[in-house]
Amino acid sequence: MNYSTTAREGDLAQLVGLTHKHFIFILKLDGEFQSHRGVLKHDDLIGKPWGSQVFSHTGAPFFLLQPSIADLLNDLPRNTQILYPKDIGYILIQMGISEGQTVMEAGTGSGSMTIALANAIGPQGRVISYEHKQDTQNLARKNLERVGLASRVDFKLRDIQEGFDETDADAFFLDVQNPFDYIPQVRDALKSGGFFLPCERITSPSSKSANYC
Repeated sequence: MNYSTTAREGDLAQLVGLTHKHFIFILKLDGEFQSHRGVLKHDDLIGKPWGSQVFSHTGAPFFLLQPSIADLLNDLPRNTQILYPKDIGYILIQMGISEGQTVMEAGTGSGSMTIALANAIGPQGRVISYEHKQDTQNLARKNLERVGLASRVDFKLRDIQEGFDETDADAFFLDVQNPFDYIPQVRDALKSGGFFLPCERITSPSSKSANYC
């Protein structure tokens, strides 16, 4: 997520059509974007100012935009329930997340919260994310790589009942079933006065699940 005035090779780009249908992809030399509205060559998009109107080979109009974090989270490939931007914004404020911090989470899921944390702590910060399912962690890692934030995250595969390696984290976000079963482990991982926010997944009678933080 390197914000600039013009589109560059390797940037994430978003094409938005007149009906607001959008497409997000990475700009690559010699690449092509294909849809039912026609084809656009990546080489014709690279170097254009963000916000430019561009046209497919059939003449269909699009606006070339750089996606926001909210756009990326809503477009995220997932195999688990994710947190959405309005909830994530509240969580970041409640936890006092800022640049340069060391922030932990357990229950990586598809990586939506991981992306938001990695973006918020900046290049000098660190996110340490614990997950106990290998396939879930693999997807989260791919999602972080897609948005260019994987270098800010340490992924760890472990049953958190065994505790954490860290002892001086600034904040801890816990998104697992029965989060209050792990209070001693979280306490040992946090610095004195660090922020802790548990998020409990509850299944309603209609079999729909929701997170309560």
